[in-house]
Parts: sequence; C-alpha cells; structure tokens
Amino acid sequence: MLKYFTSTFFFLMLSLLGLGQESDPVSVQPKDTTVKSQRYGIRVGIDLSRPARSFFDDNYQGLELVGDYRLREKLYLAAELGNEERTRTEELERSALYQYTTNGSYIKIGAEHNTYQNWFGMDNQITIGGRYAFSTFSHTLSNFSFFDSDRFFSPDEFVLGSDEAIEFNNLNASWLEFVVSVKAELFANIYTGISLRLGHLISNKDPDNFRNLWIPGFNKVTENSRWGVGFNYSLSYFLPLYKKAKRKKRELYDSNNPKN
Repeated sequence: MLKYFTSTFFFLMLSLLGLGQESDPVSVQPKDTTVKSQRYGIRVGIDLSRPARSFFDDNYQGLELVGDYRLREKLYLAAELGNEERTRTEELERSALYQYTTNGSYIKIGAEHNTYQNWFGMDNQITIGGRYAFSTFSHTLSNFSFFDSDRFFSPDEFVLGSDEAIEFNNLNASWLEFVVSVKAELFANIYTGISLRLGHLISNKDPDNFRNLWIPGFNKVTENSRWGVGFNYSLSYFLPLYKKAKRKKRELYDSNNPKN
C-alpha cells in the first residue's frame, strides 16, 4: 500500500512540473517596445454661443474666434479675438432713462494648464488658466430722460432730455481673466469645449458725461464692483504639426524637481 501511494505522489509531482514549464508566462509574453507619442499643433475655432445669441436677440450681434497652441505636454498658449455690438435700455421705476448702443472689438491672450490625465490615444482636457484682455469700443447714446423736480406736466415719468444721437468714441478697457475650461474630442481633430471666466477690470476709460456700463468681451459693468463673468461654447479644429514622445512619470518628476 505504501508503495502504491509513493508512486502516485511522484506521478502527480512530475505532472505539475510539466504543466508549470508549459505555461511559463515569461517565455510567452513579448516585451512591449511601443513608443507612445503625442501630437502638437494649432487648434482654431469659433464660439457658438455668440452667433446663437445674435439669432435670438435683436439687440445683440457678436462673433468670437478662439485658438490655442500646444507648447508643452500640459501647457497651452491660448487666445480669443472678437467683436460685439449691443443695444441696452436703462430703466428706473418703469421709466426709460436712456438707450445706448456699444460697439467694439477685443483680444485676450494667455495660457492654460491641462489637469486631466488622458488614457493613451485620447486628447481631452480640463484646464485652468488666465488671460490678459484689452478692448476698444464706442457708445452711441440714442436718447435720454432726466428727473424734473417740477412734475406738473409729467407727474408719472421722467422728462425727455434729447432724442438726438450722441457718440462717445476712442474708449478702451483692460482686465485679467481667470479661466476654467473643458475640451473633448468629438471626432478626429474636431473638438468641442466650454469655458467659464471671471474677470477683474484693470483700467476703464469712461467718456465725459457718461459711463461704460457694458464693455465688449467683458460684459456688464456695475457701479460698485470691478468684477465680471462670462463664458463661451466653442467648436474647433486641431491642425497637427508634429509629434513628440510622451514623457514618462519619472522624467516629469525629475524636470519638476531638479537636483541642487
């Protein structure tokens, strides 16, 4: 009986050793020698929200072009160039005080850092960044009313001051923007994106006897605040210029932490 169990044990051991040699994973798995690369180039497009607003709002016309250039793996230079025209009516207690039209152009230049870690083959972005913006514009005051202390002839409304157009030209303003944006590749080289912007006025040249209540590219200006908000919704095309090998995590760590 002992001889039988001993023979059986050696037979099972030899069988397991044979299976282990046949299924050795080191001998059957090839080494991955693929070099992963990333595309670098220029992306240009248009903000879709401004043409859409122009279609639905008779008092607004606007167009903005957007673009960026990939400088490093996660660093992009970015810019926007646009033109806007808007007619506004300011009211007080249901009475129209004045109506004016603002028309002008603006440019925004800055940079963005991509915080999103893509899978290989993907090129989506969640970025944070900033812009320096400058706008030149003019106002046309179509009409205005004023308060008359003698309310005998118009007890329920303001008195018409003038309905002749008055122009205020050569106006300008500059501001800084904090930008958070998301961009996703819909199809090959076609991207859609949305950005939220918080601006702070640096300079604001007001005209004589009037104020800049709305600035192209900045939006509404309030009396007691130098802050403004905005957004855009873009559709853009990426033009690849060249490729670079993707840097490994160790290389990124060494570049960000140089030895003394």
